[in-house]
Amino acid sequence: MTLRTDDARFADLPDFPYPPSYATVGGLRMAYVTAGPEDGPVALLLHGEPSWSFLYRKVLPVLADAGIRGVAPDLVGFGRSDKPGAAAHTYAAHVEWVRALAFDVLDLRDVTVVGQDWGGLIGLRVAAEHPDRVARIVAANTGLPTGEHGMPDVWWQFRRAVENAPSLDIGRFVQSGCTTVLSDAVRAAYDAPFPDESYKVGPRVMPGLVPVSLEDPAAPANLAAWQVLRKWEKPFLCAFSDGDPITGPMAPILRKLIPGAAGREHPVIEGAGHFLQEDAGERLGEEIARFMTRP
Repeated sequence: MTLRTDDARFADLPDFPYPPSYATVGGLRMAYVTAGPEDGPVALLLHGEPSWSFLYRKVLPVLADAGIRGVAPDLVGFGRSDKPGAAAHTYAAHVEWVRALAFDVLDLRDVTVVGQDWGGLIGLRVAAEHPDRVARIVAANTGLPTGEHGMPDVWWQFRRAVENAPSLDIGRFVQSGCTTVLSDAVRAAYDAPFPDESYKVGPRVMPGLVPVSLEDPAAPANLAAWQVLRKWEKPFLCAFSDGDPITGPMAPILRKLIPGAAGREHPVIEGAGHFLQEDAGERLGEEIARFMTRP
């Protein structure tokens, strides 16, 4: 059964004045917000687990001021997007939903893909599989696991906690990945998409979709994506925080293996945790804008 969060849950969101737009992809309603000039260069801003486009509320105005059009979707199962049952959630399905929205519905071209957490796992696949549509990539606290290498203990602890918690406290979950203290209103905004446990299928299942062995269904596609990324000459930026124990080790790997990252100054966002958009969104926005507008 597919659920849809009542719009009333999203009233009075702090510092998030962007009206939602909707598109149907794969029979499901997907939501997104935009900011900045319609004719500006496009940044596709992809969030991860368990957040939604609200995470980019500090980034969007910085990009808009730089003349950049920010497009921030809600992944299926999150935010204002539809929330289908567990069987609908596969890695391939999430890649296809984002691809369909970005390229079939919105017809985005020369895109800068910005991905954090699952937004990177999805965005790197989208970029590698459709390089003709992508001009640049920004990886922020993310990676592209293939199952060839084991995941760190801290990730397994996180996965078991999500899968086994009797009640998944989304606001607390986001807070645990931040260095700053979230206000009650901000925590409520992260809770808003999920009125009760039945709406939290997406956050529950996403950790289990990360490839942890070469037998994983997503491993072949991620290995194929890496073959493209190892030859990726277009601009590639790592904008990681200094306080994320789960994804931090991925930054040097991306910088080393992707040609488009060579010879580039990659910023380290200081004082920020896993959700660096929350802790240092303005700084991240400045780095993305600088990357997109430099010659």
